Amino acid sequence: MRRGREDRAVSKRGFASRPTGPERWIKAPDAPLRRADTAAFTARLTVDITPELRGRIKIVAFRRGITVADMLRDLFAREFPADPGDPS
Repeated sequence: MRRGREDRAVSKRGFASRPTGPERWIKAPDAPLRRADTAAFTARLTVDITPELRGRIKIVAFRRGITVADMLRDLFAREFPADPGDPS
């Protein structure tokens, strides 16, 4: 069976594209990390939060035009700067 033009347009999403509206993006499952992303970061942090907080975080990131991961990395870097005397 041949798929129509509308079917192809809906199922074909661009690389790293987000849904058009924040509500749809919030409810979308998190995409798995690409291999290139994991090479730069060697530690993973898991935090249990409420679905409401997760939604608010995703909305802020969407409005800023950045990923949640990048936004939280910036937040952690700001809140927990490297100690000049720390060898790590």
